[in-house]
Amino acid sequence: MDRLDHLALFVAVAERGGFGAAARKAGRSAAAVTRAVAALEEEFGARLFNRTTRAVHLTDEGDKLFARAKNLLADYDDMAESLRGAVEPRGLLTITAPVMFGRLHIMPLVKDFLRAHRQAQIDLRLHDNVLSLIDEGVDLGVRIGELPDSSLIALRVGAVRRQLVAAPAYLAARGAPKTPADLANHDLISTFNLSAQPGLWPLGPREEHLLRIRPHLTVNSVDAALDAAISGLGIARLFSYQVEAAVARGALRPILRDQEPPPAPIHLLRPAGRRSPAKVSAFIDAAATVLRAKFA
Repeated sequence: MDRLDHLALFVAVAERGGFGAAARKAGRSAAAVTRAVAALEEEFGARLFNRTTRAVHLTDEGDKLFARAKNLLADYDDMAESLRGAVEPRGLLTITAPVMFGRLHIMPLVKDFLRAHRQAQIDLRLHDNVLSLIDEGVDLGVRIGELPDSSLIALRVGAVRRQLVAAPAYLAARGAPKTPADLANHDLISTFNLSAQPGLWPLGPREEHLLRIRPHLTVNSVDAALDAAISGLGIARLFSYQVEAAVARGALRPILRDQEPPPAPIHLLRPAGRRSPAKVSAFIDAAATVLRAKFA
């Protein structure tokens, strides 16, 4: 157990950014945490943290150990849970999702889950860049778009449309495009790093039109693109759930509806290769029911 205990304290230091904070979280003395990390460094023959007077940071070797240690500790908890026959979700559940989707549709699920399961904790990581579930020690991921082949187990829970939208004032001043080719004469808003091909807009029911764009504005945030479109700076291409509220209140209007590409699937993903613990299964069951009702 000493090695598992040492790994758990090492993970706590990495997550809390300091020995004192990790000691408080674990209910241990700072000296005990320091000894545990020192024992790991001696065992592995590598420095795991760079220490300054203000904070500690993982070294390259420490970063590698961190992801694997989290998985190892999770596997141990899963095994203990299985042997106890536990069915009540407990322990830390790490979830990742796109920023706006997470805020609008995953955070309400998190609130309900934590209210229902007092022995569970959730670490919700909202990123528009795709995280590696394995490398980051993530239990469950939400992905929008076609999935590459991988070792992840995927459950489809719905789909969202990719829509072109603009403010009514912009369309009144510039006119609404009637064909994909008309977009060449308009100001376009692109979301860099949020698309596999930010310089290309696939349009048409079979994506038969591949429009190479020259954006008037490029941003790396959905909120910024949405705000720019509402302000009348041009035409943006965003997911339907991202523009739904603005369209409903009349701040944006969808255009070229007959040229929308096929809907993008929404999946819940989890790593393969081990039994799904109660906390993961319970969250997936609850999330799938709610998301399918909204997006199926």
